[in-house]
Formats: sequence, C-alpha cells, structure tokens
Amino acid sequence: MRMLRGIVLQTLSSPSLSEIYSFGPFNYNIQKRWKKPVDSAQTRLESRTIDFTLDKLMNHLKKLRQALGVHELMSKRRGHYTSVQLLSKWRHMSGLNTSIGAFLRKYPHIFEVYVHPVKRNLCCKTTQKMVDLITQESVVIKETEQDAVRRLKKLLMLSTNGTLHLHALWLIREELGLPDDFRNSVIPNYPDDFRVEEPDTLVLISWDSSLAEASIERWRENEYREKWLSEHETKFAFPIQFPTGYKIEKGMREKLKNWQMLPYLKPYEKKDNLRVGSATRFEKRVVSILHEFLSLLVEKRLAVERLAHFRRDLSMEVNVRELILKHPGIFYISTKGNAQTMFLREAYCKGSLVDPNPIYVVRKKMLDLVLMGSRNTGQVQQMEQLEERHNLLSNDSLINDCNDDWFLPTTEDTVEGQIIDSLDSIGEHYTEVEQE
Repeated sequence: MRMLRGIVLQTLSSPSLSEIYSFGPFNYNIQKRWKKPVDSAQTRLESRTIDFTLDKLMNHLKKLRQALGVHELMSKRRGHYTSVQLLSKWRHMSGLNTSIGAFLRKYPHIFEVYVHPVKRNLCCKTTQKMVDLITQESVVIKETEQDAVRRLKKLLMLSTNGTLHLHALWLIREELGLPDDFRNSVIPNYPDDFRVEEPDTLVLISWDSSLAEASIERWRENEYREKWLSEHETKFAFPIQFPTGYKIEKGMREKLKNWQMLPYLKPYEKKDNLRVGSATRFEKRVVSILHEFLSLLVEKRLAVERLAHFRRDLSMEVNVRELILKHPGIFYISTKGNAQTMFLREAYCKGSLVDPNPIYVVRKKMLDLVLMGSRNTGQVQQMEQLEERHNLLSNDSLINDCNDDWFLPTTEDTVEGQIIDSLDSIGEHYTEVEQE
C-alpha cells in the first residue's frame, strides 16, 4: 500500500511530457495554432452595418401584417364581426404573441370594440377607415392592371427561357401589384402575351423590345449628362449608397472603382453560355438581375427566402444572400419582422420610397393608421357623434333650441372605458382556459 501510494503521488505531482514542452522559446513548432475565423454569409449578416431606418420600417410593417391578419379572420365571418372570446382563440393564427385585449386596445383606429345589442357580449369589427383603405387598395390594383402586366412581362423577359412557375408568382403577387386571383382574372385577358402550360407554368408568347431596358439605364444616362462623367465610367456602373456608419477599409475605393467599370452581360441580353469569362463578371450580372428584379416590385423590397423560387429561372445559381451582403451599397438585408427582407437601397430615403406609386400610397395610409396607435381617438369619436347628431337635427330651429345637447354625455365615456379595460382580463381568461 505504501508503494502504491508513492507511485500515485509521484504521477500526480510530476508534469507530463506535453506539459513540460508546452511553453518556452524553442518549442514553437509544437504549440497549438488558433483556428481562422469563419467568413460565411451568416457571419457577414451578423457583422453588417445596421440601417436603423429600414429596420424600424420592418417593425412597423410587422404590426400592419398582424392587423391585416386579424381583419382577414373577421372578414370570413357573417356580418364581418367576431366576438372577443373567439378572437382570443384565433390570435395565434394571425401571428399575435400578446393578449387580444391589449392588441385591440393598441389600435383603436383599426378595430372597434362594442357590446352586441342582442347577444350582449363584447364584439369587434374593423373600423370604416380601415375598410375603406382596403377597398381602395383593391380598386387601385384593378386600375393599375396595365402596369402590373408590364411588370409581369418584364419579369418573364428576365428569365432564361421566358417561363416562370405560377406558384412562385403567386407568392410575390402583392409585390407585383397583382390580385389574389390573377391567374383567372388577369392572365386570360392577355392571350397575346401569356400562356399557361402544364404543370402550372406561365410562358411568354411575344418579346417586346421596348421593355428590354433595365431601370438602371435611366440613372446612368442622368449621371452621364448631369455629372459630365465619361461613358467608360457610367456604362456599367451602379448607384452606391453606403449606410450611415459604414467603415470603408483601405483599398476598398480602388476595388469598387474597378468593379464599377467592369463590363458584364446585361440582364435582358441573352447568351448561351453565361459563364464564359471571369466569375466576377458573372456575379455582376447576377447583381444586375437582382437590381432589375427589385426595381419591378411595387415597394422595392422582397423576402430573401422567396428568391429561392427564382434562382434557376433567372440564372442566379450562386449564394444569393452572400452576394447581397458583398454589396452593402446596393442592397440591404433586414432581419426585423420575423423575416430576412432585401431592400433596394437607392429606392428608399428616410424609410419611404423616393418614387411612390398609387398602390404604395394606399398601403402607406394603412401603415399611418397603425402608427397613430391610440392618439386622437377622443377627437375622432366626438366628431363622429357630432356628425350623426347634425344629420338628425335637420331643422335650424331645432338646432337653436338644442344648443346644450351638443355636449357629449360622460356616461358614454365611462361605459366605453369599462369595455376597453375589460378586454385584457377577458383575453387572459380565455387564454388560460385554452391552455387548460
């Protein structure tokens, strides 16, 4: 036992061979080397310069999508209203992670809560302002059908074989300004331009040479005329707008200048073998296709995951997200709003489109209602009640006799406050019952 104990103590106290030679000036060849940090699309996404204006816009758009989701659930019901109890069970279907009472109280310009006159329970419906804007959006989409057809035709001209899948187009129907039933309501009206083939493929029939010009060409022409730049500098250039706080590294200006003057095959030009030449020229062609693709959209932005449906048809067989992150002066990826959204940077200024269109104007009004929150609700309700009373009192003499009746009764305000305050407790109660 004594011998065994001595051997154990000697083993524990004496350093091993690796410990002896792990330090010192003459044993650098056996020291461990640090691994090189990984440079991938994910690391670039995490270390990119953040554009707070566009990220803030995506947070606001997320709230608008939630409000439209609740409206869509209510519009499927008879009478276009739903009880608060039923909405509390459906809140996960519209992407809500809060109680339905808190959500409805947050947007009184969009949702109206009232007591049903017969059932005597709390019900909710969309306000007339929001309904009018949704109807106006449908009317504007129908009025601008020619512009949507032009966008769709140019998108087909961008493709390699003049074909695109209808499912991929349905995913970006809102971005193109098309109605939900565009397959049956729009495409059959233009038999000279489109044809539907099996399996669910939209085929371009006629090539329009007047549309085969990228939107970037107009910018290049203005740069050539206004800034007196040479044709060699502007023929293949792109507008570069780095985000605020972007750090330009040493030698980057020279590389960017050489990349701007690098010739490439333009998006509407066709060639059998696109990979002839350097890989940099092929990547620049993909950048031009992405730039033209975003320019065709109504709001000049698109979810990155939906680009996967167009990679093969538009000959973008590269890592698209990594290519976008390599050009922060042209594109920007926002991770807010539970999605990765790609923006065309030159099309936005202070969170708004530089060149708005009618569809964007209507959607901007919807977003303004969301951003109003609970502000000016008292004034709006007072004006509505005054207008109703003014319509009832058509006789001037009756109006003069009832001057004191123009003041709003305080009981209505108290009842309304009790209704709004009880929403949270009711929503939480039905949430607990649902969980049990």
